[in-house]
Amino acid sequence: MNSLYQFIITPIGERYKNTINIENKELIINSSISNHKFINREAEVVSIPLNYKTNIIKGDKIIVHHNLFRRYYNMQGKSVNSSKYFKDDLYFAFPSQIYMYYKNNKWNTHENYCFVKPLLEGKKIIKNKGILKYGNSSLETLEITPGDIVGFKPMREFEFIINNELLYCMESNDIVIKYEHKTNQTEYNPSWAKSS
Repeated sequence: MNSLYQFIITPIGERYKNTINIENKELIINSSISNHKFINREAEVVSIPLNYKTNIIKGDKIIVHHNLFRRYYNMQGKSVNSSKYFKDDLYFAFPSQIYMYYKNNKWNTHENYCFVKPLLEGKKIIKNKGILKYGNSSLETLEITPGDIVGFKPMREFEFIINNELLYCMESNDIVIKYEHKTNQTEYNPSWAKSS
């Protein structure tokens, strides 16, 4: 079973991540289908598109767009699946809706995506600046590599938790500057990011 242009995927775990474990106790942090921050973004590839060349193979773990597994309330107030729902526990995903894939014991960005770790100055999160954690070939061409401090366009703080770290997902063209010197800043990682 293969689609021509889309991956077929299944969520790893539940569609929503509504609980966290703190000191071996489960805490409910969400009870709504409306908040996108609690939608599961981890999936497994069931099949790859027939008309797309990729390093991703069946069985790979991937990080996807938050709306794929989401449920909505329709015009009648009834809870329904997203338009990406296929059947059973299977969903479609365009290549542009896949941000990372796990291969050879490490995360790799997909297409033109990258991930940036927010920075703190004192106790304040610095806007539009962070450390590149996961880059891609287009950034490498510009000599921007993981560990570099970069500036990015406003409103690009799309939060993901990868390996218990809070990261912002964005595209290469959202990176606007590479800073050549480091100042008195530290990486920001809230405690809730480590408890998933």
